[in-house]
Amino acid sequence: MRKNKFQEIYQEISTQIQEGVIKANTQLPSEHDLANQYETSRETVRKALNLLSQNGFIQKIRGRGSIVLETNKFSFPVSGLVSFQELSETMGKNSVTTVHEFGLIEPDEFLQQQLQSEPEELTWKVIRSRQIDGETIILDKDYFLKKYVPKLTKEIAEQSIYSYLEDELGLKISFAKKEIVVVDCTEEDKELLDLGTFEHIVVVKNYVYLEDASLFQYTESRHRLDRFRFVDFARRGR
Repeated sequence: MRKNKFQEIYQEISTQIQEGVIKANTQLPSEHDLANQYETSRETVRKALNLLSQNGFIQKIRGRGSIVLETNKFSFPVSGLVSFQELSETMGKNSVTTVHEFGLIEPDEFLQQQLQSEPEELTWKVIRSRQIDGETIILDKDYFLKKYVPKLTKEIAEQSIYSYLEDELGLKISFAKKEIVVVDCTEEDKELLDLGTFEHIVVVKNYVYLEDASLFQYTESRHRLDRFRFVDFARRGR
């Protein structure tokens, strides 16, 4: 069965992006120019561009047209409970962690709700950015209840907090509840991450529990949306 014209255009452009013929962060020709190139209508071109956008090949930006996205995305497990150090080792990528904020705080009302804690219950606050292959694309905002993590240092935060919690403190980290949302970038995101022209960011909220079902950590892991894909494995039960 013959493909529609817009599907042919989609297939050709997506293949060129995947093969590196069309480079990431470059701008596609205008709808008018593409219509002339493929000898078709702008409506047909618009359908092809919408399909490219839906499948993560381009980002339509008002006033700038269609920008080609990076298709070499890192797979981030949704169902697993994996530390950044473990993830970067699995990816085999060069990574750098920078600690921007570290210390004990009294949680505000929002954090009290997330951690189910009391107003004066001391909490470790750790803000870290993650650089992978020269681009800073993750901002992790971690909060640990001090009653479960009595001691923590900036040096530990620069390495792997989970290795310290499990190997040194002997905590039994068991499971996490996760929520994934796409939100507008904050001024903090823009300051600490290499966002380019992106105005939205993927936020993975983690509520992490110990073996005895005690909630001890709340995390917001903020990812630049073009560099990650969130994967899971599902089996249909009968």
